[in-house]
Amino acid sequence: MKLSKRLFTLSVIAGLSLFALTSQAQNALDDVMKNKKISIGVLTDFPPYGFVGADLKSQGLDIDMANYIGGKLGVAVELVPTTSANRIPYLQTKKADIVIATLGKNLERERVIDFTAAYSPFFQAVFAAKSLSIKSFADLAGKSVGVTRGAMEDQELGKVAPAGVDVKRFEDNAGTISAFTSGQVQVIATGASVAGNIMAKNPQLNTEYKLLLKDSPNFIGVAKGEDKLRLKVNEILAGAKKSGDLDKMAQKWLGRPAGDLPQ
Repeated sequence: MKLSKRLFTLSVIAGLSLFALTSQAQNALDDVMKNKKISIGVLTDFPPYGFVGADLKSQGLDIDMANYIGGKLGVAVELVPTTSANRIPYLQTKKADIVIATLGKNLERERVIDFTAAYSPFFQAVFAAKSLSIKSFADLAGKSVGVTRGAMEDQELGKVAPAGVDVKRFEDNAGTISAFTSGQVQVIATGASVAGNIMAKNPQLNTEYKLLLKDSPNFIGVAKGEDKLRLKVNEILAGAKKSGDLDKMAQKWLGRPAGDLPQ
């Protein structure tokens, strides 16, 4: 009888502890609604997704998405500038409630954060001057390739780069772009939209698409276990898809509608 009571007591304590942990892990949405403010991590050097305009204000597809979510929640939006390398740490340390910063989803990242449904199209590729013959990844041997440290294209390039390729990693996208446009590197591994901006602003470089690294739609990052917040954002994204607002945002910044995106 005493053993049964002890086991019962222990089970009750364990259950209460689990409830407390679960409740603690699910407080992000409650805090957002209570404080009437949501902190959203965004890139500020990655046009057309997130960048600082001539008026010194942040703008881009990700900024529009951040403000859209804040508007649907009825709360103020605090934009938190991030880099490719610290997007995930900012979620883990609660410097941002969510991150809208061209995050691609993979198994490694899914172990440490959660993802909403996709909100915009994106793909990574290798770009270089037309005069540079690159028809396969083997052709990268002996060439210098610029990439942003920690970005999806950095990870994907590591899987296919042949021996002898000179990979130069930079701490942010501005540094990677500058290295390519100044001739510090011959090749750049980046998102297609970023390459499009490079082509538009630097026509003398004659940059063109060479090789596909990965088709990787953008997802919104949420801290691990924050299911209430993740599901609420998914609800907003589903409404935006149905109303056509996702397509409008993509058309505005990428020149193409969002189309079918993974859930």
